Amino acid sequence: MAALGWLTPRRRSATARSVLAGEASAEAARKTALADDPAAIGFSLDSVDPQDTAAAQDAEASEPVEPVEPEFPVAGDELAAAFFDLDNTVMQGAAIFHFGRGLYKREFFRRRELARFAWQQAWFRLAGVEDPEHMQDARDSALSIVKGHRVSELMSIGEEIYDEYMAERIWPGTRALAQAHLDAGQKVWLVTAAPVETATIIARRLGLTGALGTVAESVDGIYTGRLVGEPLHGPAKAEAVRALAAAEGLDLAHCAAYSDSHNDIPMLSLVGHPYAINPDTKLRKHARAHDWRLRDYRTGRKAVKVGVPAAAGVGAIAGGAAAAIALHRRRK
Repeated sequence: MAALGWLTPRRRSATARSVLAGEASAEAARKTALADDPAAIGFSLDSVDPQDTAAAQDAEASEPVEPVEPEFPVAGDELAAAFFDLDNTVMQGAAIFHFGRGLYKREFFRRRELARFAWQQAWFRLAGVEDPEHMQDARDSALSIVKGHRVSELMSIGEEIYDEYMAERIWPGTRALAQAHLDAGQKVWLVTAAPVETATIIARRLGLTGALGTVAESVDGIYTGRLVGEPLHGPAKAEAVRALAAAEGLDLAHCAAYSDSHNDIPMLSLVGHPYAINPDTKLRKHARAHDWRLRDYRTGRKAVKVGVPAAAGVGAIAGGAAAAIALHRRRK
């Protein structure tokens, strides 16, 4: 895995480091996508049809039917692609914390560090937003953890950790949205501050095209503990999407982007079809003010603009901590 990068969010425009991070992420994503065939790995969603479900809801509703919107995504539009944030958008919780639990199980670090990971994950699931101190702490800890390890080793471990901790935390509703873009013949990319290798594994397992993520420096296949540019967060995400779109010959006005966090407003603002998924308070307010579409899979309330059934709840708030405690007991 690339160094598990998280950036303390702060309001600022893109810097040279964020541009560098974005361009490095786009280059890594294209290389990985060209080397793989995601269609051979992905899963179908035969049992989930968001259009059919929405139509059924409209038929049962007593309120006036809203005007029919143009079909989206548009099938055969070669200038379009979709970009999905990962944490709390595609997956419940944060990928970096699940990865940390997996590394602890394999004795990469000590119990007290796992307890910190578990607390951060429990807080994230409760608040549904990113905490600056938690992310900075996770970034610094992870850099020291992976330094000196081989890229191939962390990739192999990442596959195992996905099966152990992440596979069951994918939001069915968001996954259906991604599948709709794939079915329309469009490429679908994850965009995350998580390591690009972690994000690529998740993208492969979901049958997506590839992933943009934080890129860590490696020499002769061994991590140095340094990042290329900075973590892919905030403005850096927007730079990565911009760079990838240019390389792929996409028209951003035709593209869609999905996120839960106000930190991703720069990325969402780049595209012609921005969606707020499970939005935090600031993003919900911004989306409403700009007439962006909203969908919320965390509760049973009807989403604004487009009605899609909510997925199951995020589960117990202290799930991460409980899992850590259980793991400690088993290791005694």
